[in-house]
Amino acid sequence: AVVAHVVASGAGFVEDLDESFKENRKDDIWLVDFYAPWCGHCKKLEPVWNEVGIEMKNMGSPVRVGKMDATSFSSIASEFGVRGYPTIKLLKGDLAYNYRGPRTKDDIIEFANRVAGPLIRPLPSQHMFEHVQKRHRVLFVYVGGESPLKEKYIEVASELIVYTYFFSASEDVLPEYVTLPELPAVLVFKDGTYFVYDEYEDGELSSWVNRERFQGCLHVDGFTLYELGDTGKLVAIAVIDDKNSSVEHTRLKFIIQEVARDYRDHFHRDFQFGYMDGNDYINSLLMDDLTIPTVVVLNTSNQQYFLPDRHIKNTEDMVQFINNILDGTAEAQGGDGLLQRIKRIIYDSKSTAKSVFKSSPLLGCFLFGLPLGFISIMCYGICTADTDGGVDEHEAVKKENGDQELTDEGSEEEQEEEKNGKYTELSDGELTQKDIMEKKKD
Repeated sequence: AVVAHVVASGAGFVEDLDESFKENRKDDIWLVDFYAPWCGHCKKLEPVWNEVGIEMKNMGSPVRVGKMDATSFSSIASEFGVRGYPTIKLLKGDLAYNYRGPRTKDDIIEFANRVAGPLIRPLPSQHMFEHVQKRHRVLFVYVGGESPLKEKYIEVASELIVYTYFFSASEDVLPEYVTLPELPAVLVFKDGTYFVYDEYEDGELSSWVNRERFQGCLHVDGFTLYELGDTGKLVAIAVIDDKNSSVEHTRLKFIIQEVARDYRDHFHRDFQFGYMDGNDYINSLLMDDLTIPTVVVLNTSNQQYFLPDRHIKNTEDMVQFINNILDGTAEAQGGDGLLQRIKRIIYDSKSTAKSVFKSSPLLGCFLFGLPLGFISIMCYGICTADTDGGVDEHEAVKKENGDQELTDEGSEEEQEEEKNGKYTELSDGELTQKDIMEKKKD
């Protein structure tokens, strides 16, 4: 009851927005939930959103938290590029940043604080650098004065600040183990070490930042996998049960981590490594039942995947499997072809039906039984109508043939009489009868 009261009171920290928001928003930074009243995901987000409102208010954040019924104010929602529900956006001046991470209070607040702050955050001392490095698993740092590289760095930060932090520092602020070939420079600190951006080897700065914004090996879930699709890398995943402490599960996780660390120079441009807890999500993605622990490599660009042809026992087996993928000898499965799309439709339909029957058998019977019953009645009616029609037509033909037989019989008698010369003078009545018979014959 206390929790319900606190969550309900949180609604007071979340502002209901209307058409006036379009004109009044530019003086403030807004974190807005665009929702639809009938949307189940929106209803699930509502208590979390109230907690976000409370937390942002208590911490003295300049970010104002609001929500807007996108169905009632569809023109405003459309102007902000809302295509689905719920959609979370941070509005800062003329810029709108989409939130695509997990819908938890901490993740949403961390996103809001990161995007609402300055694009490039200065690190004035070694103490501050150490503090920031402990808080963030991945951070990008620009070192040097004004330069074209700094302009590119600011441009990239304005685009990718929704994902990671960007800092600047002087060379004497960096740890002693860092050596720079030249200045200015852009570095990424992660996995207990650092890497320096090289324009000739790494290409565009934005592409390099997008590839390097993840740890070498990380925990993968649905949201993370969606973001990994933007990197253009293949994703090598150890599918395990995190709660299972057996040697087989822990060994496979260690192998993935070891390959990511020791073979970074060989694979980091083409592969992202990680581990996933449980196989439910991966089964729905591959439309197959994988027995865990196992390894799967996903190509998120075309929905292909690779499975090892033998059991991965050690690091050498894993390296060989990855090399087979790179040289094209490993067999690719899945894809986005026509047959796979048809298979996806059938699989999704079966999964939906199964989940509906599992959660509510009566509702499942109503949703699927009623249409099937209606179709069955229609089919029965069509078949019955065809059968009756066939009988009636047969009777009509039979009757017509019978009439034709009678007509032909009368004609033969008349011909026989004429042949034998038996015709005599006929009366008027008889002539009339003969005319009738001739007309009938005609």
